[in-house]
This record gives sequence, structure tokens and C-alpha cells, in this order.
Amino acid sequence: MAMTIDLNCDMGESFGAWKMGHDEQIMPYIQSANIACGFHAGDAHIMRKTVALAIQHGVKIGAHPGLNDLAGFGRRNIPITPEQAYDLVVVQIGALAAVAKSQGSKLHHVKPHGSLYNMAANNEALAKAIAQAVLDVDGSLVLYALANSLSAQVATQMGLCVKQEVFADRTYQDNGLLTPRNQPNAMITDIDKAIQQVLSMVKEGCVVTTSGKVIPIQADTLCIHGDQANALVFAQGIHTALQKEGL
Repeated sequence: MAMTIDLNCDMGESFGAWKMGHDEQIMPYIQSANIACGFHAGDAHIMRKTVALAIQHGVKIGAHPGLNDLAGFGRRNIPITPEQAYDLVVVQIGALAAVAKSQGSKLHHVKPHGSLYNMAANNEALAKAIAQAVLDVDGSLVLYALANSLSAQVATQMGLCVKQEVFADRTYQDNGLLTPRNQPNAMITDIDKAIQQVLSMVKEGCVVTTSGKVIPIQADTLCIHGDQANALVFAQGIHTALQKEGL
């Protein structure tokens, strides 16, 4: 049983006049913030404000690089080459690193976003490109990767420190991958079900898939999506449930 679990949340995903997420309310409940870098969401102003908010709460700062897809929020499956993936990740890490440095802080980790994250989970070439991008910018950065995925395996083999990531509000398939968002039951909207899944993953090291199969899973860091309607309820409920378990 894990005695500690890092709670992370995708943040800084507002853009211009458009507000996304509940960053100010959720920040006190997490340990790591994955901050959008302007490609799938966010902009220079939002990046600066979100970094400042993370510093204020003592939350670790992570780059959240995604596809160049503002209209689709980085969740559309847009084919890219490994070289393009490498360039996207290098540029976005660099941008947020500069924002953090300007405020006297630095990056702790990198977590790819949306389709980029999911494509790399079972695509070795993309996984290698992303890991190499992180290594080339700053090999001391931690990579947050889908638990038990090819991306986690590849990055570890290449010498990166990898934290295996699990999800409170997403369901799993028998192969250990997340259920695609365009399929039924991809999201968990019931807080009690989410807490049950979290405790199973963190305490027992396993998760029940959509077919009812129990598969092993390693939980180093737990994601709570900040853009869902009941994100604050999830953050508060999961935080409280973990504390009650002595985690």
C-alpha cells in the first residue's frame, strides 16, 4: 500500500476572455499543477497568473504541453510525426520554464495533455520523441505518464524519472488504457464511485475495468481534471477520503 499519493490537476486552461476550470478553488487541495502552455489552451497572461498561484500555495509547477489545437482543446486525434511531437514539447516546456524563472521558481515535471498523452501511451515513436524532448530541455524534470503504459516504460528506459499517473474521473479498459472520451462511460461523474476507484488504485494497486476485470496498476500521482463541472467537489472529496485513510 502506498503511504503517500501526489494529487495533480490540469490548470491554466483559460484563454483570453474564456474561463476554464476552478484553479483558485482547487489549488489548496493538490500538490502538483500541470499548466497549459498556450497550444491546446492558456496564453501568456494565464500562464503567468497560474504559476503565481501555484507558488503562493507551494504547489509543484509542471508543463502541460499539448497539440496545437485550441479549437479542439487538444483532445482531437490529429496525426503528427515524432519530430513534430518533439518540437511541440520542447517549445512548450521552454515557454513555461521561462515564466516560472521570471517569478523565481522552476519546473518540477512535464505531463503531456489530451490526445498527445493518449497517443504516446501506445505509440513507441511518439513516446520516445516526448521523452527525448524532456531530456534535452532538462533531464532532471519528472515525466507524468499513464500508469503501465508504453510511454512510461520508454521514458524510464531512456533515463527519465517517471511518475505513474492514475485518474480519479476516468474509466479503464482491459489493456490498462483510458476509455476514449467519445465512448460511453468514459468519465466517472459520481464522487462516491471516483473515491472507490481511487482507494482501490492507491491502497490495493488495482483497478476495475469497464468489463469488470481487475487489473494491476501503479499509482504514484493522481489526476483530478480541473475543467469538469464538479471538479471542486471531486478535489475536496478525494482529498478528505485519502486523509481519512491515513494517506
